[in-house]
Formats: sequence, C-alpha cells, structure tokens
Amino acid sequence: MSQTWITGGTVIDGTGAPGRRADLLIDGERIVRIGEPGSPAPDGAEVIDATGMVVAPGFIDVMSHSVSSLLGDGLSVGKVTQGVTTEIMGEGWTPAPAVPGEAHAFPVHGLPNDDESWKARANGWSRFGDWMAAQAEVGAAVNFGSFLGATTVRMIGKGHAAGEATPQELDEMRRVTCEAMQDGAFGVASALIYPPGSYASTDELVAVCEEVGRAGGIYITHMRSEGAAILDGFAEALEIAQRSGARLHLYHLKAAGAPAWPQMQTLIERINAGRAAGQDIHADMYLYTAGGTGLAASCPPWASEDDRLKERLRDPATRASIRAAMLEPDGTWEPLGNLAGPEGVYPVGLKRPEHAEYLGKSLAEIAALRGQDWIDAALDLIESEPDGVGTMYHLMTEENIQLQLKEPWVMLGSDAAGDDPGEQDGGFAGGHPRALGNFTRLLGRYVRELGVLSLEEGVRRMTSLPAEHLGLTDRGQLREGAYADVVVFDPQTISDRATYTESNRLSVGVRDVWVNGVQTLRGGKHTLALPGKRLYGPGAGRFVAS
Repeated sequence: MSQTWITGGTVIDGTGAPGRRADLLIDGERIVRIGEPGSPAPDGAEVIDATGMVVAPGFIDVMSHSVSSLLGDGLSVGKVTQGVTTEIMGEGWTPAPAVPGEAHAFPVHGLPNDDESWKARANGWSRFGDWMAAQAEVGAAVNFGSFLGATTVRMIGKGHAAGEATPQELDEMRRVTCEAMQDGAFGVASALIYPPGSYASTDELVAVCEEVGRAGGIYITHMRSEGAAILDGFAEALEIAQRSGARLHLYHLKAAGAPAWPQMQTLIERINAGRAAGQDIHADMYLYTAGGTGLAASCPPWASEDDRLKERLRDPATRASIRAAMLEPDGTWEPLGNLAGPEGVYPVGLKRPEHAEYLGKSLAEIAALRGQDWIDAALDLIESEPDGVGTMYHLMTEENIQLQLKEPWVMLGSDAAGDDPGEQDGGFAGGHPRALGNFTRLLGRYVRELGVLSLEEGVRRMTSLPAEHLGLTDRGQLREGAYADVVVFDPQTISDRATYTESNRLSVGVRDVWVNGVQTLRGGKHTLALPGKRLYGPGAGRFVAS
C-alpha cells in the first residue's frame, strides 16, 4: 500500500486543540502516525512539504445538493477545491425511493437538472439504498451520504395533493422511512416552505420521524418559517423531535427579512435552553446574506397544489387570486419576495433568449424595464420560462451571521451542489457564491480577517463537530487510526472568490486534499480520482421494523 509523509506543517486536528508542528503519515486509507517534526520519512513514502501550511481534517458539508452532479461524473470540483471531503445530501427531496408516476427531474428547490440518463434510471429505484448504490457505482471524489427527503416521503404517500394523510397513506410513508433508515439514511429532512412538502402537518411529521427516532437518527429541517414566525417554526421543529424521539438539526440557520432579524438572539437563547435541558439540537449555516431558491417561492404554496402552478397562472381568475395573496400575505406562508422586497430579488436562472437582458438585475429593475409592477413581472417570468427560475433573495444581516457563528453547535452547510464552473472569470454567472466559497469564506473572512473564531475553532466547526453529530466513525479528526481525509491549506491566502455577479470563481488557498488516503487535489488542481466512500446513518443494517 502507498504511503504519504506530510511534513513541516501545523497540524490542527479538528478537536479545537491548539495547532502544533507535527508530521503525519498516511498508509493506505488510514493515518498511521502523527509525530514530532523532523523525523525521517519512511522509505518509499511520497513526501509532501507542508511548511507554512495548515494540515487539517477534510471538511464536511452537511447540506449538499450534489445529487445530480455527483451522479454525473463524481468529481465535485467546486467542493473539493474548498477542502471538502464529505457531502451529505437530502434537503426536502431525494431521487429515491422513486415516487410512482413521477418522472424524475433532479430538482433542487424545484429547479430541474437535464441529466436524462439518470432520470430514467432513478425511476427504478424502489428504495433509498438503490440511489446510494448507484452513486457508489459511478464513484465520487468525496465521501457521500444523505438524509431521506420528507417531500419525497409525502409524495409517495399522497402525491402533490394537499390535505391530511389517511391512515393507509401514513403507513406507506412510515414504511419507506423505515426502509431508508435500514439502508443508511441519516434521518429525514424536511423543507417546509416548499409544496408539496409544506402540506405535511406536524402530526404527520411526528409519525414519520418516529421511525427516525427508533433508529437513533436526526430530524433535519428547513423550518416552516425563518421569517417573522421564526420562533413558531422552531417550536414546531422542537415538538416534532421531542414527540418522535429524533434528534434535531436546523438547516441553514438564519433570520430572513427585517421582521425576523431581532428575533435571532431569542432563537439562540431558546436553542441553548433546549440543549441545557438535554435536547440534542444542532444547526448549520452558510455565510452569505442572500438565500437562493426558486422564483416560485414568491407564490403562495396552494398555487402549486397538484403541480399546477403554471396552469393556474394561465387562468386569469386564479392568477388574480395568486397576485392578491402575494400583494397582501396572510401570515400562513413564507412570502420570500415580500420579505426581500423587489430590490432584493435577483432572478439569475433565466434561460429564454428574450430574458437575457434581465440577468444580473433585480426584480425591481426587471419590472421597470417591462413596465410592470414586481408581482406581475415575477408571475410572467415563472409562467414563461421552461423550467424553474433560480433566484437569489437578499434577506439576512451580517450582524446575525456573526452572532450565529459564535455558537459552538453551529457547523457549515453549503446549500449547494459541487459543480465544476470551469476556469472562466469575468461576466455575469448565474448562481450563488456559496457553492464555491462557503468553507473557504469561513477561514478567510471570519477567522483571518474578522477574528470571529480562532483558526482551531473554525476547523472544528467543519470537521469533528459534524462528524460526531452524524456519527461518522473515524472521520473529522486527525489521529492515528482515522481515515485519511486530509486538507493542506495556506492560512494566509485561503479565501472565497465567487461573488453574486461572478459566482463561477473557484476558491484559492487549498493546495492538497486526500480522501481515504487518495489525493483528490494536488497543487490546487483536481486529480480526477474518485476514492470517496458511501457513508451510513445509525440505523444501517441493524434497524428492524416493528
């Protein structure tokens, strides 16, 4: 087996302990020695000079959307170049188990991907594990695993329809959840502002998550509100976890929109009170003040019932009802367009040639060009575009980002896929910069420049914290016997480069990456190696249904 000797660097082991000069030996897929600096390299070992560099555990993305990109080529260039060695997927929707009668479109918040070959294969995935096995067949440059999408569970039981699940439908939802936990899902992941997942009641989610709790898994959620009703959203999430026995994780912790901004401090206090009382609560976040999802998220959820949003927009009477609901939201749904305001809404996923002039412009600017108000402009774009319209909503504050980062239970999640943007700089590139910069941004901006966290604590948030939370054995730390997921980066230059207008710029400062002892990044360039392993949640292979 090949050996790699990393010498001269500062080892930050992921536990939060102070960094120290040490040499590290990789033998096969494991770390076999961490010793005092200056020891001679073993005979035959490849020597990596890490002088002036930090040697750290590989970073873990707990909120990845790399479903289709990993199935495509497995490379995950955008993540590997940030030092990511593990991606965990599943928010809301998963491609397995397949929903009867549904043609898979690999959506992320309802935005489709065009990989026709995998759409066809996915329709035969009757269990969650079929998808994971297919990914293992393709290979991956990162370790990979997933939660089971709660929207997928809901659709298996009830399709796109609203309303309470019948006992028979709920039994089916519980059955597929139980099977997914057996297959290695980490738990169930909801996204409760997006239909049809938003149609699930608290009681329904409790029933589904009882299967998760029995397996020792996690209920991970994009809460029903991150806006003005954020505290109510947390109360529901906590109730679901407490009643079901599942552990609780909040996706992309944030206060969205001005009415919610002052409530973040109260939310943090309530989370800390729950933790002090013995409740297992964690959260992840991305380090940007804009969120990213579909333009359709500006519409009331009922407009998408039975997957008929565009059809409803073509009916003048129903369109008028949708418009009225957007003009004066009734408080029962999360009106992202209103929260951000038309000046803070940027539709970046426009595909039609006649819409090219709108790229890089706010919805307010687009509406002015079209001689419309913002609601009519948004509805016209949704109705006329062939697919969903990827949109950035400027909703959060920098003050809250820093406030949240100070909590020791907060880790990082990109909320994005690991695509390869190519080496193109300049010009507008539609997308969210978090895809290519969330992890390097922590170390560059919030550790080095602002000092919100120490370097050791910043590394811990991306390594041992998520590894322990997810139960990833022998990962997230640099220690003898652990898997050799290792990152070498320059603490003086590591930085994100992607911006809201040039979102296709790769990060800098990460020089070398190993996954299970195989180098995936060398001198900042992807090696095309695919050494990633399938990862399993706590119920895998041992969880037996009642």
